[in-house]
Amino acid sequence: MTDPIRYFVGVDGGGTSCRARITDINGHILGEAKTGSANILLGADIAMASIIDAIATAATIAGLNEESYSSMSVGLALAGAEQQSAWYEFMAQPHPFGAVTLNTDAYGACLGAWGGGDGAILIAGTGSCGILLKDSEQHVVGGREFPISDQGGGAVMGLRLIQQTLLAHDGIRPITPLAEHVLSHFNHDIDAIVSWSKSARPCDYGQFSPAIFAEAYRGDSLGIELLNQTAADIEMWMKALVKRGAEQICLMGSIAERIQPWLIPPMQQRVATPMGDAMDGALAMARSSHNLYPL
Repeated sequence: MTDPIRYFVGVDGGGTSCRARITDINGHILGEAKTGSANILLGADIAMASIIDAIATAATIAGLNEESYSSMSVGLALAGAEQQSAWYEFMAQPHPFGAVTLNTDAYGACLGAWGGGDGAILIAGTGSCGILLKDSEQHVVGGREFPISDQGGGAVMGLRLIQQTLLAHDGIRPITPLAEHVLSHFNHDIDAIVSWSKSARPCDYGQFSPAIFAEAYRGDSLGIELLNQTAADIEMWMKALVKRGAEQICLMGSIAERIQPWLIPPMQQRVATPMGDAMDGALAMARSSHNLYPL
């Protein structure tokens, strides 16, 4: 006999971090925590470990322990869940929870942003994805993972920065303070950059995005160039959503939330303020838990 559900858990997992929020059945927040990457394309077992770690930490804050897991319905809004084989591989893993439902991080963010109703979001953190929920249908643009997609996300920004820094090292473009920042990070060892790139993950490239913003605001020409390109990428996704019927779009994620001043005015006018975040959306998923592939 399964235990009755007494807690709802929302988990927002991307390429850089995994956040968990536990509430009681009345929606009161009991605990929150943050751990490492939970992109299921980087490994279902790795993602599950991050998720359990985040929930365990949040549970400790809430005064709960492992005995409470079977009373938890968990909604997972995870990067990589749009790939069907990855979805099934992840869901085939054993877990200690009462119920688990899995959808994409973009879907969770959209549910949270629009209070569970119709609407559109463009999420750009380490990666990027746009989604429109309209008339019980999902319309998705992008989100096919780094490096073949995710334009407008931090990983692509970091990749472009590395590329341009190498050009600067070769004397093809000026070495700006931003390029110098990258070179100093690798102790001016180009071979070290090449070796690092062979195993670098999206979050490793994304770690350079704060420096891009900071140097761009100081007038660094490379930083400005990269942010203009990122803004153009995000405008591309926004226009695709508008074409599919979106009127207003919430910008969510560490990059999207900071790029708005760099957007052209017509796109700035399309930006809406989200009602909630991806963990709110994941909690909505937890309250209507099911185990069917959603796309």
